[in-house]
Amino acid sequence: MSPTTIAYGYLTIAIICEVVGTTFLVKSEQFTRLVPTLMMGALYAVSFYLLAQTLKTIPLGIAYALWGGLGIVLTSLAGVVLFKQNLDTAAVVGIAMIVGGVVVMNLLSNSVVH
Repeated sequence: MSPTTIAYGYLTIAIICEVVGTTFLVKSEQFTRLVPTLMMGALYAVSFYLLAQTLKTIPLGIAYALWGGLGIVLTSLAGVVLFKQNLDTAAVVGIAMIVGGVVVMNLLSNSVVH
């Protein structure tokens, strides 16, 4: 497997861990519940570790844009599905712009490692 494939695999898992960790942040109820708080901390630690491993191959700006952008989109979806939170039109447009930015960056930028 190529280093780039491995790096994008690490980044994918890092994003998933960050999103799941953020759902545990909600469940921790401001750090008053031990198990969700510990799960959040562990998942964030794994996410940052894997993000750091990603940076061996993928430039910081690209990796962080993907990690942050996709994390925002997936966390917003988790809020809607798991916590019955509503997204108004402005939020949906903003999320669409983030997705568009990630797509443009991946398809058109020479900075992205393929």
